[in-house]
Amino acid sequence: MSANQPLKNIAILTSGGDAPGMNAAIRSCTLAALHYGHKVFGFLHGFKGLINNEFILLEEQKVRDIIHCGGTILKSARCPEFLDENNQQLAADHLDNLNIDALIVIGGDGSFCGMLALNKHYKGQLIALPGTIDNDVDGTDHTIGFATAVNTAIDAIDKIRDTADAFERVFVIEVMGRHSGFLALNVGIASGAEQVITFENFKNPGVELQNIAEHIKLCKEKRGASSYLIVAAENLWPQGIDQLCNDLQNYANITCTPCILGYIQRGGSPVPKDRIMATKMGVAAIDAIINGKTMVMIGEVSATIVEVKIKYAVRHKKQVNGDLLMAQNSILDIAELAKINKL
Repeated sequence: MSANQPLKNIAILTSGGDAPGMNAAIRSCTLAALHYGHKVFGFLHGFKGLINNEFILLEEQKVRDIIHCGGTILKSARCPEFLDENNQQLAADHLDNLNIDALIVIGGDGSFCGMLALNKHYKGQLIALPGTIDNDVDGTDHTIGFATAVNTAIDAIDKIRDTADAFERVFVIEVMGRHSGFLALNVGIASGAEQVITFENFKNPGVELQNIAEHIKLCKEKRGASSYLIVAAENLWPQGIDQLCNDLQNYANITCTPCILGYIQRGGSPVPKDRIMATKMGVAAIDAIINGKTMVMIGEVSATIVEVKIKYAVRHKKQVNGDLLMAQNSILDIAELAKINKL
């Protein structure tokens, strides 16, 4: 930063579902801003904090030792109240009254939509960092928290496999992801699941029920009595995986044990990949502010930091890796091998 460049007041908030690595991003943004002499505010409880004018001053000692911590020291919250334009204006007024020159929002696409609304009322700079375990933000290969969530789910499923092997049972494991199949596909492949059901390969309940039942039967014929794991994305099967287990019992007399991993995937100490990526993105966010950028998201593509317009980051066009999906559905499929061997 040049000597004649003005110092700024920079604010940070975390919004929506928490993700491992959010604290690493807060730390990086704060330390980079302080390095250049800027003042840093942290708004608490996401957009609710903007509406309620809830903030703290972020200093080096507050963020120095948080890189390994899960969750977010700034807390988070859902904020349906921010859909009200009066509250959007109130949030902008609070930012203006504190002379906030730039706001960094760490969150997912819902948080970025909040930024798009705030931009109509707030004239300062707005910078986004993608923090969500769902990995459903366009313009970046991975989001902060995704790698840790995958590791957490795999660790849990490896333990479930031990029990499934011991009792030669069928388990159906539900992972998070909202309406994206990134977690389900990556976790399913890495844990060696016999079947992965995601939004990308799901047809309809009737067709899928028949396919799952036939797949289990073929695998049992191939291997004999053994464990069988199904990894399923949340919000996919009508009425959830409990109903899927009931449907398999009623349709084919197949007994299944449902297991919902749930919020365990959002917690825990971030893995090195998330810590490093969050750190790189945080420094890049401050650089973007210094260079006068606004309404951009900092992403990472092929290990290189990129800037993406926020309106493009929320398009929901990002697709799971097609090669992984093809491999799971054919090459790695035990039932497919059973069919080939019969030819």
